[in-house]
Amino acid sequence: MSNGPILRDDLVAWLGDYLEVSKFNDPSANGLQIEGRPEITRIAVAVDSSLRTITEAVESGADMLIAHHGLFWGQQQLITGAHYRRVRAAIEGGLNLYVSHLPLDAHPEVGNNAVLAQALGLENVEPFGSFRGQKVGVKGTLPLPLDLQGLADRIQKTTGEICLVHGGGPGEVRRVGIVSGDASSNLPEAAREGLDTFITGEPRHATFHDSFENGINAVYAGHYETETFGVRALAIKIEETFGIPWQFIHAPTGL
Repeated sequence: MSNGPILRDDLVAWLGDYLEVSKFNDPSANGLQIEGRPEITRIAVAVDSSLRTITEAVESGADMLIAHHGLFWGQQQLITGAHYRRVRAAIEGGLNLYVSHLPLDAHPEVGNNAVLAQALGLENVEPFGSFRGQKVGVKGTLPLPLDLQGLADRIQKTTGEICLVHGGGPGEVRRVGIVSGDASSNLPEAAREGLDTFITGEPRHATFHDSFENGINAVYAGHYETETFGVRALAIKIEETFGIPWQFIHAPTGL
């Protein structure tokens, strides 16, 4: 463990290796999106790279903000309006912005889905949930069967979010899949794999009937709330490895 600052470039290289960023076909521009100060003594972590989280990271004295959702998504984007104000706030504050999207969903140790599965007590956890040919979620089994409402209550206590439950499957559940965020399109895949319940963040109108027509339960636990787990777990790992203090910037969206 380091007792002093770490060079930004060394931390970026470590993150790239640890999160296996290069193996993901991701619409997000994973990695360092904005370059700031060359030394890191404190970090902040957040789900979104909003003006609020960037400003709060600067005000907290952080040298780097690590976010799940970044500012750039693989296509041309003009630096004007609200987008300009976000970029300007980071640059004027000397703040590095590092982003990990799919790598932080899929990671087996600090990923959103792995950490949520651990919090819910799932066993025999393995990769699940295809996106662009990659498994970004997890599936596993509850140690004992649980009624659907009991599972929803457990999720709510874990995330702090009131869940929306579509009871298209059995009332007693045990085989559970998780893909955080916006993954309701994975419902048919979950049914094909014999799961009785699928947990994700937010529902879509286009997939509303998939739970009922495929005979599987869907629990929608909040896009934001299901994706707070990864950045916090990653921050703990960085503190354990390098001795760098951190804080989580809570900026819920209600979605």
